[in-house]
Amino acid sequence: MLWRWTEVLRSNREFAKLWTGQASSSFGSAVTTVAMPLTAVVVLHASPLQMGVLSALTVVPHLLFGLPAGVWVDRFRRRPILIVADLGRALLLGTIPVLGAFGLLRIEHLCAVAFLAGALTLFSDTASTTLVPALVDRKRLMEANGASMLNQTVAATAGPSVAGGLVQLVTAPIAIALDAISYLVSAVCSFLIREPSHPVRSDDSRPRSAPMRAQLTEGLRAVFGNPLMSALAVSATLGAVAGAMQGPLVVLYMVRELRLSPFLVGVAVTVVGVASVAGALVAPAFSDRLGPGRSYIVGQLLVSLAGFVLAAPGGPMVLLASVLFLGQTLTGLGLPLFAVPQRTLRQALVPDHLLGRVTATWRTLVIGGQTFGALLGGLLGTALRLRPTLILSGAGMLLGFLWAARSPLRSLTHVPGAEPAT
Repeated sequence: MLWRWTEVLRSNREFAKLWTGQASSSFGSAVTTVAMPLTAVVVLHASPLQMGVLSALTVVPHLLFGLPAGVWVDRFRRRPILIVADLGRALLLGTIPVLGAFGLLRIEHLCAVAFLAGALTLFSDTASTTLVPALVDRKRLMEANGASMLNQTVAATAGPSVAGGLVQLVTAPIAIALDAISYLVSAVCSFLIREPSHPVRSDDSRPRSAPMRAQLTEGLRAVFGNPLMSALAVSATLGAVAGAMQGPLVVLYMVRELRLSPFLVGVAVTVVGVASVAGALVAPAFSDRLGPGRSYIVGQLLVSLAGFVLAAPGGPMVLLASVLFLGQTLTGLGLPLFAVPQRTLRQALVPDHLLGRVTATWRTLVIGGQTFGALLGGLLGTALRLRPTLILSGAGMLLGFLWAARSPLRSLTHVPGAEPAT
């Protein structure tokens, strides 16, 4: 419930500073998600190939640097990493409106910004995730992660609409300046955080001297050597690959197969955002009631069913739209219900000195999986048409659900290290 995550913000000033910075940068990033492609299309007249490259470059750093980023985050304090990443992204994004104002902006510059900002985002997200359990008592991790998820869902819901209005009023490159400013605000919030001392392994007084390969291996062992972590990693990766097959095709399916008007497409996309906000609000209480393992499993089931529901519509427009919005609601609700407990469990199960490597390993598997899943979805959508591909993606996500449902997660009633809710 709402009071639970507002309480963790009121009672923990250091986490409130981190949360405020995240809120600012999340909203700015949601604006850039719309404004940067519009800059490429409207201002630079980018080709479809150039648009594909631009989109891919935001993800490529996770595949190239994901595992090493975890090692670096574990070696150093998280607060300076957050500050440098925020200032770096503010500088990078700030060059777009400046060059645009002088008519010097080129697609190569946008691609460079996308790649470098993506690399900084990798370090920032890894550091912020590992910093949360250092700032928040383990008993409040679920509420803290629920508050962070609410940031993301509200920004993802409202940001694109704001971005559209800004682009209309001040052009796309100038709209990106808002994102640059949001990172400056985030940098200030990060600077004000008082970070606890970064712990050192009890079995190694010089963790920085260990070879990079050995530290990477240690992170992988932490993920797959624990039955709960292994179940989370495998099921989440399966769900990410299958979900990414579906993601790029949903709007195309609504327009070409269901022949929905642009207005109804917009409403359907908005439904996901609104449902995600609702899911983020109830996720901590839902997890307390069912247990974090079962909450994760239920959330995965809801998202898995969405693909089948989306592929079902037929008949009168009223029935078609109702079933479509049901599928979008399942997607929106399910995402926070499994995302909040899985993040909380990672933070609770992994020792602090390994959390950066585990987080980076997780992002490499899941985000890397999304890259390959999106490509696979495009290939299958072309070969099999859209409706069968949606069904296959739902089956893939259902496989991730079944993997989790048959694992020790199903009997996990509370966050390890925290007392069960009473």
